[in-house]
Amino acid sequence: MDPELGVGMAPRKRESWRTTLLLAYQSLGVVYGDLGISPLYVYKSTFAEDITHSETNEEIFGALSFIFWTLTLIPLLKYVSIVLRADDNGEGGTFALYSLICRHANVSLLPNRQVADEELSTYKLECPPEVADRSRVKEWLEKHKKLHTALLVMVMIGTCMVIGDGVLTPAISVFSAVSGLELSLSRDQHEYAVIPITCAILVFLFALQHYGTHRVGFLFAPIVLVWLLCMSAIGLYNIIYWNPQVYQALNPYHMLKFLKKTRKSGWMSLGGILLCMTGSEAMFADLGHFSYSAIQLAFTTLVYPSLILGYMGQAAYLSKHHNLDASYQIGFYIAVPESVRWPVLVLAILASVVGSQAIISGTFSIINQSQSLSCFPRVKVVHTSDKIHGQIYIPEINWLLMILCIAVTVGFRDTKHMGNASGLAVITVMLVTTCLTSLVIMLCWHRSPLLALMFFLFFGSIEALYFSASLIKFLEGAWMPILLALILVAVMFVWHHTTIKKYEFDLQNKVTLEWLLALGDKLGMVRVPGIGLVYTDLTSGVPANFSRFVTNLPAFHRVLVFVCVKSVPVPHVLPAERYLVGRVGPPGHRSYRCIVRYGYRDVHQDVDSFETELVESLATFIKLDALFRCSDAAACSEPRDSSYYERENALTVIGSNPLRRHLHYDDSHEMSAGTCSPNGIELAAPAPAIKKHVRFAVECRPRSPGVDERVLEELRELCEAREAGTAFILGHSHVQTKPGSSLLKKLAVGVGYNFMRRNCRGPDVALRVPPASLLEVGMVYVL
Repeated sequence: MDPELGVGMAPRKRESWRTTLLLAYQSLGVVYGDLGISPLYVYKSTFAEDITHSETNEEIFGALSFIFWTLTLIPLLKYVSIVLRADDNGEGGTFALYSLICRHANVSLLPNRQVADEELSTYKLECPPEVADRSRVKEWLEKHKKLHTALLVMVMIGTCMVIGDGVLTPAISVFSAVSGLELSLSRDQHEYAVIPITCAILVFLFALQHYGTHRVGFLFAPIVLVWLLCMSAIGLYNIIYWNPQVYQALNPYHMLKFLKKTRKSGWMSLGGILLCMTGSEAMFADLGHFSYSAIQLAFTTLVYPSLILGYMGQAAYLSKHHNLDASYQIGFYIAVPESVRWPVLVLAILASVVGSQAIISGTFSIINQSQSLSCFPRVKVVHTSDKIHGQIYIPEINWLLMILCIAVTVGFRDTKHMGNASGLAVITVMLVTTCLTSLVIMLCWHRSPLLALMFFLFFGSIEALYFSASLIKFLEGAWMPILLALILVAVMFVWHHTTIKKYEFDLQNKVTLEWLLALGDKLGMVRVPGIGLVYTDLTSGVPANFSRFVTNLPAFHRVLVFVCVKSVPVPHVLPAERYLVGRVGPPGHRSYRCIVRYGYRDVHQDVDSFETELVESLATFIKLDALFRCSDAAACSEPRDSSYYERENALTVIGSNPLRRHLHYDDSHEMSAGTCSPNGIELAAPAPAIKKHVRFAVECRPRSPGVDERVLEELRELCEAREAGTAFILGHSHVQTKPGSSLLKKLAVGVGYNFMRRNCRGPDVALRVPPASLLEVGMVYVL
């Protein structure tokens, strides 16, 4: 069954202080692993080449001042105080912001949208549409189609940079932790020892991913907690022992002195300083796993003070030690007392593995979200835990990340280049978050555009300064995330664009309901026993792949269901609201439409539970439809044309209505499937291993005695069709461009999309269709 059912979808209640403390403790291992290990490489990246550590200490005090105010303004003020409040039903991240914007303004490029989607419980708006003032910004955004595309591309860029961070963070974290060996080895020994050890740890880390983080998750929080306390203790020791006056460097005046003395080289060194913010985005991205109060409590009471003490301690030590090789010895371990250096080294390696694990899991999650919104080729998603929300593993992405991580480690071989690459990825994601949050302030919170502009200019200018410092180091490692982002954006945009065009092609080539109803009268057309599930992206009409199917094979199933599995711009869809069921044609035709709705964080059901719930939903709909059609004699006597059954408001949400309570489980295992009883018809799953029987109870209504027989007959046919078996009919598509198309379109669609379609998972894998029950219909799309 769906492991996410009921997770994160109930209205959020005020948490007890014990729950908040427990969640805050657990968040240490998941959210703050990456941010907590940043002191390992920040000073080393800052003093790599651009600036030197002089006797006046202006450089080290200026760097400390920049670090302090950067941590205060970005993670503490921007994320903890403002961005974390821009949650989407408790979920955070780039797609949560995009989802919020799409619900409050008509800027979504997703196909098959319906008015019924706005009735979902999780489709909540900050203000009702009739109450909210219609701003000029909203009208301007909705009016220009190119702005919709630009908004999506910006979200894609942020997503690609998160994936790039998933490549770079494990490499720089583990490499920096293992680099502690440099103080015990010569340079030559260090070069030949650190790289192999780092690569071995990375291989071990990625090889364990298929087990799922929940198996070792209980170790994560204690490791990060001990690491933060250890870093705080060492920092406090260095402050007291070496330079108690180091707190004076927190004065912003030291930043001006730093830039005045170092000029261009100081500006370029900001690319290393920005690494102190690495992992800040995880506070927002992992919001759905915890709560706002828990993340806020953990950061303000433990993580933030520990980081400040750690950086101040390093600065205090360095302020009294000037004869150091900047590219070799300025780093975290030089400030660690020699007596505890080896235990700290082991602890740092463990903490780096935890921090890397968090970003790897985040990469899996954001790719899964991209895939659900048709922005990424289909990949296999394995859910490693039935209890813990969001624990997934993607084999193809896992091994690709491992290869790229090892390539980055072996290719760059130093913290400087890795830091330049990682810094650009981190700051780009933050810029995207700033832009999207500014839109949320205007469109969703309905605050003044001036307030949104102030937010954008204040935080955007700080991040733009760091972005420019990272971008100037293009040839020194910053090219890596740019190249990776360009490739991924091209892949995502081509896949999304072609998917939209295929939907438009299906929309234009769908056949009419009259054609479907006329099939039964054709000579030679046979209705075979069983249930036929015809998968389509269309929410109305008969898809072209079905017409092609019956043209080549003049037969279709006794019970026909057109299934549309679609994603809606919400994180979760309640199980009671997942299915929309309606008729396609009159009741005697035994054809139905079922729209299955998932949020971008929902787990798709396995085929057995999906098939069972689908049949239950059909049975519930049959009874409801009978009651609605014969609710009064006038309605029952009036003939209805076929268009009645294709109206969107004729679809019924199954699961949230009172009749659902009449579906009950029968624990009697001896009764045979498909038998009639006084209470109704019993349906059993065809697999003998499944002992659960479902009974569909039918209420008798004295005023319309004929209804009961018709309902029983339809339910009986549904039962017999289920026993006969279910066939899954999917389209097997091939895309080609129209004659006269541009060379770019031929390369992108004709070559690029078809290559990805052939080499990525098919729709049958994504929909978890059993191969033995699969029928594929070839379709050629001319776009």
